[in-house]
Amino acid sequence: MAIKNYKATTPGRRNMSVLSFEEITKTKPEKSLTVSLKNKAGRNFQGRITVRHHGGGAKRKYRIIDFKRNKDDIPGRVASIEYDPNRTSNIALI
Repeated sequence: MAIKNYKATTPGRRNMSVLSFEEITKTKPEKSLTVSLKNKAGRNFQGRITVRHHGGGAKRKYRIIDFKRNKDDIPGRVASIEYDPNRTSNIALI
């Protein structure tokens, strides 16, 4: 994994560096395993704000993940490692 260094355009960016996942994630997410995620933004069914300070951010799609570990004696191969915006880890397509 490469380390991306930022230029000091602001005081917060000075000495800032992050890990770059471009080498790991080369493919687009599998379309059959993604569904749209409704963004409520603090509104109820009437459209009125019921929770303050919620909303904004980037549009996300939910990744369908099989968490059940009942696939014994089935050979599998990692097809790709994908970014998941809904959790703090990457996910593997097997």
